[in-house]
Amino acid sequence: MGRLVEFTTEDGIAVVVESVEGGTGARPVGRGDGPVAQASRTFEGALDGVRAAAQSALRVFRDGTLRPDSVELEFGVKLTAEAGAIIAKGAAEGQLVVRLGWSKQPAATAEPAAAASVPEPASGS
Repeated sequence: MGRLVEFTTEDGIAVVVESVEGGTGARPVGRGDGPVAQASRTFEGALDGVRAAAQSALRVFRDGTLRPDSVELEFGVKLTAEAGAIIAKGAAEGQLVVRLGWSKQPAATAEPAAAASVPEPASGS
């Protein structure tokens, strides 16, 4: 299990997540050498980079020639105490999954031509 990191939301609520930190090598030492490390950013601040990446990706897919009716983005996100949120590889070995959707447009129907009123022949006696 990775190290636990506590983020605080802008509303002051604590969010504890399992960090991806671990492995070998030198790391910065800071607050939180106990069982739960305190993150240096708010939870929202940690996700700012992911939000910016999503906005940029949406702009690319919405403003092009494809013009999809729906765009779905899926990011794998890992949280660390020092770096905040990072876009990470998912199980499918990708960092970003994009789904574009188009709804079927009903076939254009021609307006029926208005029936011309034809006067009835006058009956003669």
